[in-house]
This record gives sequence, structure tokens and C-alpha cells, in this order.
Amino acid sequence: MSELIGLKAVVTGGASGIGLATARLLAERGARVAVLDLDPGAVDKPLRGYRADVSDDDAVRTAVAAAAEDLGGIDILVNNAGIGAAGTVEDNDDAQWHRVLDVNVLGIVRTTRAALPYLRSSAEAAIVNTCSIAATAGLPQRALYSASKGAVLSLTLAMAADHVREGIRVNCVNPGTADTPWVGRLLDAADDPVAERAALDARQPMGRLVTADEVAAAIVYLASPAAGSVTGTSLAVDGGMQGLRLRPVQN
Repeated sequence: MSELIGLKAVVTGGASGIGLATARLLAERGARVAVLDLDPGAVDKPLRGYRADVSDDDAVRTAVAAAAEDLGGIDILVNNAGIGAAGTVEDNDDAQWHRVLDVNVLGIVRTTRAALPYLRSSAEAAIVNTCSIAATAGLPQRALYSASKGAVLSLTLAMAADHVREGIRVNCVNPGTADTPWVGRLLDAADDPVAERAALDARQPMGRLVTADEVAAAIVYLASPAAGSVTGTSLAVDGGMQGLRLRPVQN
């Protein structure tokens, strides 16, 4: 498939997990792809790596400008960079709240703000934000993370309204629990990693974790011209967790 030939894409947090899977799939579909990440050296050709911390506005502006110059513009922006947090409202101090919101929410603001001048010049402009099922479902021990992703969902809708008449589509994906390095670290830190993984698998009606490639496929669809009439939408990739209410299995 080569429906993205001629398009230029920027993916934040694109050196691992969902971001890397997305960057690779965009490239496979024909796009020229720049990855912004704290460790851009982890990406291989044809991906282009640029170092940027999304909590640093100057670094973001510099990296986006360099990527746009090297690619010849920007048509697609995937705001994927983010960090996690575990705990109730009692467990995360103010510094953690500021840090997670700074990366997960303001990171999108900074990158989008830097990319908008280039997106406005594109005939196929699209922004896709990586949100989470945590934005629409109450998950235990995820107060801070859920608050940040709830903000991403609302921000996506507001951005879609602001920029639709400029020809820029804005959507988000809401992954369920995905099999990524961050989830792997959470499992490693659990008292019983095997039992914890089984519990996470069982929480999603399909009975398994979502894969990074599955989330990437949804992101690439929303970014592609095939989704030309799709804006202001959140697409759940969660094994049915958002909408299904199954009866317990009878033994």
C-alpha cells in the first residue's frame, strides 16, 4: 500500500512503542517520516530522528523546524509523546501532577503550535493525538494519568473546531492497555507480574492486551486521505473495553 506517497509526517515519542510502530507504518505506506524523541538515535532509516523534549518549547520549535526543512513541509502530525503515572489523588504530589500534565497535554500544545504554519500549507493536513481509554473509563490507580488524557480528548475536539476551516483535520485514538515498554515496566514492578498481566488481559473483553501495531494502524488511517471526512473523532482501539459489558464467564 502506498497511499501516503508524497506526504510528510512528524511523530513525537516515535522511538519506541506505539510511536515507533506508527512511524514505521507511515513510512511503509509511502510517507517521509521524522521522529521527535528524547532518544532519536534509536530509530533507523528511512526514519529521520530529531532530539526534542516536548516539555521544552524551544527544543520543540527547533526540532519541528528542522524536520519541516528536511522533509519539505509537514502534512501529518502525530502527537504521541507521553508519560504515565499510577496512584489515586492521594499518591501523586504536585510536582508529579505538573510534570505529567506538562508532557501529556502541553506537549501536544507545543508541538502543534510549532507545526501549524506548515500544516496550513498542506492540502492533506491531519493531526492525530494519542489519547487513552482512561479518558472515557474510570480506571483504578490512574487518577493523574486519566486527568491528563481526559484533557487530551477535550483538546482534540477544541482543536478540530478551531482548525477545520483551515483544512486541518484533528482526531485522536484511545488505546486500551497496550503491550508497550511502559506497561512492561509496570508489570515488572508488580508483586506478581504473571497475575497482573492476566488481570490486564481479562479487563479487555477480547481477553488480551492491544498491540502497538493495532494502535498504529488506527492512527495511520486517521492521518491518511482515506479519512478525509473524519475530524473531531476519537477512535477506541481497546478490545471492546469502552463499549462492551459482557456477562461473567460461568464455570
